[in-house]
Amino acid sequence: MAKDLSSADGAPLTDNRNTALTALTNARVGLGRVGASMPTTEVLKFAYAHARARDAVHADFDAETLARELQAIGLGSFSARSAAPDRMTYLRRPDLGRRLADDDRERLAAIRGEGVDIGIVVADGLSATAVHVNAVPFLAALVPLLRGAGLSVGPVTFVHNARVAVGDEIGALLQARLVLVLIGERPGLSSADSLGVYLTHGPVTGRSDAERNCISNIREGGLIPPLAARKAMWLVTESLRRALSGVALKEEEATLIGTAAEA
Repeated sequence: MAKDLSSADGAPLTDNRNTALTALTNARVGLGRVGASMPTTEVLKFAYAHARARDAVHADFDAETLARELQAIGLGSFSARSAAPDRMTYLRRPDLGRRLADDDRERLAAIRGEGVDIGIVVADGLSATAVHVNAVPFLAALVPLLRGAGLSVGPVTFVHNARVAVGDEIGALLQARLVLVLIGERPGLSSADSLGVYLTHGPVTGRSDAERNCISNIREGGLIPPLAARKAMWLVTESLRRALSGVALKEEEATLIGTAAEA
């Protein structure tokens, strides 16, 4: 921690070792002190980060803009809502976010074809901000890899007020062999724009979290979207080859190191 120091004129002082550390992390280290208190600048930065996190949770999900951007890479889309009728209900009733609203379930069932290899769900989750920033760059990098491997990709399903498990129901309705759920992660005080991608083989209502693989912290300040897409492609390929996902599907370190070098 920073030493409890201040200069003669009351300006905050920090330990030089921590000053060097701040260049390597977004974590709050080496903040300095003014007497027994934190510097006003750091207090204001904390309040700003907290406000950003709250705003991300309550931000409106702009699926229409995302749909237009996805058209440019040849992806159609379908817009739906979970069984949570509004944002406050969604936050208080996680169970409602795990299933589709009845009318949207019927609409999606009506348009399904003969099945696809990959179903894709884009959900606001706890940070629509993360989805707005990272979903399109991630899919723009991933979809060419999927198509290059000869895999069919269904229309993207946007879901408002959704939890991860809603992808199981959607994947089953689309008769997808595997479903990918892109969802905004719970905002932290150093990242309000972190996207998570969850992969489930053989989606069906009732799957447990142990049956999913997750790629987390997809953002420019974390795992950048192109590298996350290469990582997702490896998981997709192995999941389909082995007909499983979750704790039974382990990432192979050598493969991912090679992927990072290529990205």
